[in-house]
Amino acid sequence: MKFGVVIFPGSNCDQDAYFAVRDVLKQPVEYIWHQETDLDGYDCIILPGGFSYGDYLRTGAVAKFSPVMNAVSEHAAKGGRLIGICNGFQILCESGLLPGALISNNGLRFICKYVNVRVANNKTDFTNLCTDGQVLSIPIAHHGGNYYADPETIKKIEDNNQVILRYCDEAGNVTAEANPNGSINNIAGIINEKGNVAGMMPHPERAVESILGSDDGKLILQSIVERLS
Repeated sequence: MKFGVVIFPGSNCDQDAYFAVRDVLKQPVEYIWHQETDLDGYDCIILPGGFSYGDYLRTGAVAKFSPVMNAVSEHAAKGGRLIGICNGFQILCESGLLPGALISNNGLRFICKYVNVRVANNKTDFTNLCTDGQVLSIPIAHHGGNYYADPETIKKIEDNNQVILRYCDEAGNVTAEANPNGSINNIAGIINEKGNVAGMMPHPERAVESILGSDDGKLILQSIVERLS
């Protein structure tokens, strides 16, 4: 299989994602400039974290108009795998590829730290190497990671098991105290209805080697390889 990492002006986690795929997963990967319009030949596209277009208007709101996003939408429509991490998650929501939106953190402060997330659905393309309820230690780094959707949308994604990660404490308890940004139902990551598009605020590509403090993020990325191999 082959990965592609999209670079938007302002992306700053593209090299981390590229390193994780090439050097840790040992899988083929290429950078994709935001003006690219053809994604044929890629099995999984990664929209990395960063500050696309400076996030000056609204996080991810400008990036959704990049030429590559038409190709990204076509890739997803054809069943290709797509994962948006942090800013990538925000772009997917702005583009309508995932439901809901990411708004400013409660407290209006940028948060950069390791958090615990509990696997809420281990039967997806992105979590199949995890156990049900497994607690992962993965870092976050965002100002706008507060997942929000209207009650009807929240009920729908909960009923469809589209929530894949929730913020929790070390014991796996999903509590308000363990929620770093105020996300509804402690939601840290979701998938679309078809299950081939995922978005998450934690950075799995920053937790792929124990020397980094955790290699739990490798389970997320390796799950994609496991499902497609």
